[in-house]
Amino acid sequence: MSPRSTPQPDTTRPTTRKPPFVPAGHDAESGTLKAQLTKLGLHSMAAHCEVEADRAAKSETTYTAYLTRLVELELADKTDRSVNARIARARFPVLRTLEAFDFNFQPGLPAARVRELANLAFLDQATNLLFVGGPGVGKTHLAIALALKACAARRSVLFTEAPALLDQLVAAEVSRTLGKLLDQLRRLDLLVIDELGYLPMDGRRANLFFQLVAARYTRGSILVTSNVSFDGWGTLFGNDVIASAILDRLLHQSEIFAISGPNYRLKDKRSAGAASAAGPVAPEHPR
Repeated sequence: MSPRSTPQPDTTRPTTRKPPFVPAGHDAESGTLKAQLTKLGLHSMAAHCEVEADRAAKSETTYTAYLTRLVELELADKTDRSVNARIARARFPVLRTLEAFDFNFQPGLPAARVRELANLAFLDQATNLLFVGGPGVGKTHLAIALALKACAARRSVLFTEAPALLDQLVAAEVSRTLGKLLDQLRRLDLLVIDELGYLPMDGRRANLFFQLVAARYTRGSILVTSNVSFDGWGTLFGNDVIASAILDRLLHQSEIFAISGPNYRLKDKRSAGAASAAGPVAPEHPR
C-alpha cells in the first residue's frame, strides 16, 4: 500500500496590485482640498485637481501618479510665470526672437555662431558681447533675442539704452546711492546696453560708465550695441585714457560682431524705390 501523499503548501506569493485612484465622492471634500491648495499658493493644482481626479478614476491611476501629475502642472505654471516676470523686469522696448532674424540679409554675420550663443555658455564664462555697426543692421534685434533666451533660462536680465542708464547713474551719484545701484547691476546675469554712441558723453558720465564696467568685470556679461567703431571711442567718451580703460575690460573676455550690411529698416523702401525707378507698369488690358 503506497503512502498517502501529503499536499504541499503553495509557496507562490500572491500578486499585489495597487488600488486604483478613487476621487472623493463628496463635493464638500473636493471643495476643501481646492481651498487648501489655493491657500498654500498652489493655484494650478487647485485649478486642475478635480478634472485630474476624474481622469485618474477613469484610467485607474494610482494616488502617486495623480499627485505627480498635479505637481507637474504646478511646476510648469510656476516656470511660465517666472519667465514672464523676468521678461517684464528686463524692460525690453519690444520683443524680438532669434528665429525671426533674417541672416540672409546680413550675409557677413556668422549665423551659426550667433545661433550658438543661444546656449548661453557665454553667461557662465562672463563673456561680453559687442555688436558694432550702422543704424538698422539688426544690432538691437539680436541683443533682445539673446536676452530673451536668457530670460527663458531663468537668468536675471536688464535691457537699457545707454543714455537712460547714464542718467540713472548720475542720479544715483547725486543721491549718494551709487554704490547700491552698482551692486544691483553687478548681480545681474546679463546687462544689455543698447545704442552706445548715439549721444555725446561728458566726463562725469564717462567716469560712471567706467565704474559700471569695472564693477561687472569678470563677474557678469555685458552685451553692448554701438554705432561707433572702437577707434572712435576716445571721442565718444571725451577722454582717450578712460576709453582705453573701458575697452580693456570689455574686450578682455569678449566676442565682437561687426555688422557692415545694409539697413534692414529701409529694405522695403529701397525695393519700392527700385520698382519706381524702373518705371510704371503698364496696365493689362482685357482680351
